[in-house]
Amino acid sequence: MKATLELLGRMSANPWFGALPAADRKAVLAACERQRLRPGEMLFRQGDAVPAGTGAFYGLVEGRIKASSLREDGKEAILVVLEPGNWFGEISLIDGEPRTHDATALGDAEVMALPRAAFDALMKRPAFSHAVCRMLAARVRSLYGMVEDATLRSTRARVARRLLLLARGDATFARYARPVVPVSQESLAMMLGITRQTLSKELKGFAQEGAVRLGYGQIEITDVPALESSSRA
Repeated sequence: MKATLELLGRMSANPWFGALPAADRKAVLAACERQRLRPGEMLFRQGDAVPAGTGAFYGLVEGRIKASSLREDGKEAILVVLEPGNWFGEISLIDGEPRTHDATALGDAEVMALPRAAFDALMKRPAFSHAVCRMLAARVRSLYGMVEDATLRSTRARVARRLLLLARGDATFARYARPVVPVSQESLAMMLGITRQTLSKELKGFAQEGAVRLGYGQIEITDVPALESSSRA
């Protein structure tokens, strides 16, 4: 009982899950199966079929999972890095189409897997189905923002905007930004679709202005207003 309440509290820290009615949150966790992942292990691959009655909706309990796509020449694009509390994998359960990306553990990770049958049953609950709609709407808005960034904004603005997004948990959409972003420069470059050298130049510029402080495997945001100003450039 104590472990269940502790898990409920941890997962409810996520804004999306925490906004669900308590009865729905408890029903989700009660129907889930826990699954451990090793570093580099894939939860699913881009193009994986999800036949009727199969598949799962996933909630990340521990670790981080990257959602990415791999080009034929081996170049990888990181779409988003999921952190504990995030839920994902709903699209293929709704439309029955193949998975849209790879989901890979960046280190040791643990997920809650909500089976397709339980997901379908919960979708008949108005509060849960409306919450899934809000999740999809937020992701569509984020996707449109990325397209706008790639086509209309400068590299400097794109870097600033992605750092601000990562500060809110990337896919978490937290209301408040945290000061330290746990991302390597290599991963950030893949998220933005630019070279490591180009990213390094922009980050050094931000660091010289006092907007960020660079560390190993993380970036500390020291001046949010400065980054916000650069994000509109």
